[in-house]
Amino acid sequence: MNDYSEDALIEQPAIAIFSDLGWQTKNCFRETFGNSGTLGRETSSEVVLVNQLRSALLRLNPELSREALNLAIDELTQDRSMMSPAKANQEVYHLLKDGVKVSTRIDDTEHVETVRIIDWTNPKNNEYFLAQQLWISGEIYNRRADLVGFVNGLPLVFVELKASHKRLENAFDNNLRDYKNSIPQLFWYNAIVILSNGSKSRIGSITSEWEHFSEWKKINKEGEEGIVSLETMIRGTCEPSRLLDIVENFMLFQEATGGLNKIYAKNHQYLGVNRAIEAVKALGTNQGRLGVFWHTQGSGKSFSMVFFAQKVLRKIPGNWTFVVVTDRTELDNQIAKTFK
Repeated sequence: MNDYSEDALIEQPAIAIFSDLGWQTKNCFRETFGNSGTLGRETSSEVVLVNQLRSALLRLNPELSREALNLAIDELTQDRSMMSPAKANQEVYHLLKDGVKVSTRIDDTEHVETVRIIDWTNPKNNEYFLAQQLWISGEIYNRRADLVGFVNGLPLVFVELKASHKRLENAFDNNLRDYKNSIPQLFWYNAIVILSNGSKSRIGSITSEWEHFSEWKKINKEGEEGIVSLETMIRGTCEPSRLLDIVENFMLFQEATGGLNKIYAKNHQYLGVNRAIEAVKALGTNQGRLGVFWHTQGSGKSFSMVFFAQKVLRKIPGNWTFVVVTDRTELDNQIAKTFK
């Protein structure tokens, strides 16, 4: 009971922050099932809120037929248990980012259409829902997640909370590892994982080992005072426009020894790249001076370049060319491989 009280002292303020950011919230501990149930789930093994997803697709794709939208839902919710978790996540990520291509027949003619899943341009045009104490069933075990954030019915955010007196690393070793094994279907859709004991918080991807979970100290700009708190983490990464920006423009998949890795931007990369993006948008007034984005050794220069390039290409109209200059042949090879 003491542990639960400690967790509640952390969980309730976290929920209040999400609510303040515009998320709808609900305690799902006593969820009822069926189409008219709490979330519309048929069983606790389902991790996509299909009713919310269908409502979002109708809103985002008014010109498309119900058949096209149903095909997109089928594609998003299909069983991916035979794939590696990282590969399943990569496949879903591209569907979210670029839309789901579906084929329908009209008057004996085949039509290929793209169904938008998320409105990346207008964050307010999406639905944000935070489920508290959500039961999820795997093949063998049931697990109860502290907080799961759904965007248009898809579980993009996973938050594991520990009591303030417990080591944060326990959330990774004892909880997250178990969840990924017991209820892997939840993580096919995941964008970010947040671990926190209130005073300390870290963010990572589904493939991140503990040492690659990072702090998020600053919300808006480099000069602000850094605070490693759950509030800073939530406001810095889960405010709707920031969350969609991170998911759309600051995630990469990289083949590595041992399998596929999902790379996400660290706090300094997210802030620095976005400052450079603003400088690109102001090319007409800043006389071509974009500024200098300074990195320490090992802080992800190559990934920052890729984040910058892909966001410019995706978000700023123009026929862009990028020139990469290095001072060593080995860096030529490294940066070429990273971009590839």
